[in-house]
Amino acid sequence: MTARSTRRTTAAHSRLAAVGAIVVTGALILTGCGDQTKDKKESSGSGSANAAPLADKLPAQIRDKGVIRVGSDIAYAPVEFKDNTGKVVGIDPDLAAAMSKQLGVTFKFENGTFDALLTGLRSDRYDIAMSAMTDNKSRQEGIDPTTNKKVGEGVDFVDYLTAGVSIYTRKGDTRGITTWADLCGKKLAVQRGTVSEDLAKAEAKKCPGGKTISMQAFDDNQQAETRLRSGGADAVSADFPVAAYAVKTSGGGKDFELVGEQVDAAPYGIAVGKSSTQLRDALQAALNAIIQNGEYQKILEKWGAQDGAVKESVINGGK
Repeated sequence: MTARSTRRTTAAHSRLAAVGAIVVTGALILTGCGDQTKDKKESSGSGSANAAPLADKLPAQIRDKGVIRVGSDIAYAPVEFKDNTGKVVGIDPDLAAAMSKQLGVTFKFENGTFDALLTGLRSDRYDIAMSAMTDNKSRQEGIDPTTNKKVGEGVDFVDYLTAGVSIYTRKGDTRGITTWADLCGKKLAVQRGTVSEDLAKAEAKKCPGGKTISMQAFDDNQQAETRLRSGGADAVSADFPVAAYAVKTSGGGKDFELVGEQVDAAPYGIAVGKSSTQLRDALQAALNAIIQNGEYQKILEKWGAQDGAVKESVINGGK
């Protein structure tokens, strides 16, 4: 249309054209805003119903925040540890990443000493604790297994892996250790607050002839292994996946060797506060979803932990 013909357009036609332009422009703006909002939500990890099929199972408060705070001792390879770049990697972070696709939230791992994780959960520092934590009745009930006294509120566990406890020594220097009974009169390094520490305390009471187990408890398992390498301990005890990984990787496989068989196989569980039943059930649903779709098995095979795979996640399966 030329400038001349535009000027000949009637006033009525001009008004109609203006209104039409406004309507079209408004529609474009609204369409654009809708697309941008959708993109923003998906990029934030909150996901849509299609992208995160189990999002509606989460408590609204967590779903709105888009984050689950995870208390974890990030020094327990291969379950959770930091790689050479400082990135948190391992079985638990990989499982959490797979679960996040089901739930539409980010699992944010926050480092803490293992023996303080349940305290942090009770004080609302964390939403959950996921750290190769053995599900047992003592933790479910908040009981110290050594003194049998109440130490705090118990927790519920969402179980996801089975693992026993192992002993390892310096390679070629087993000191005659093949069973827990052989630790009597020996020096054992463990991580504080673990089942290994509980087992060592129980075994020490059985030692004959006034002997005992000289136990050294550390904040993390890496410190216990350092003590073993230096000759300050005769052995370390840790969960089998951790012991096997250390034997395979430390010093190129030249530092340690496993002795004897793993004992007391029990489930690992994600710890959740007793009152957080909706969160607990959402986590269980997410775990069962990744078990069924095959992601779970691939993750365990990646880290050499497939022997501990479970067919279904259960609540409080530990004894």
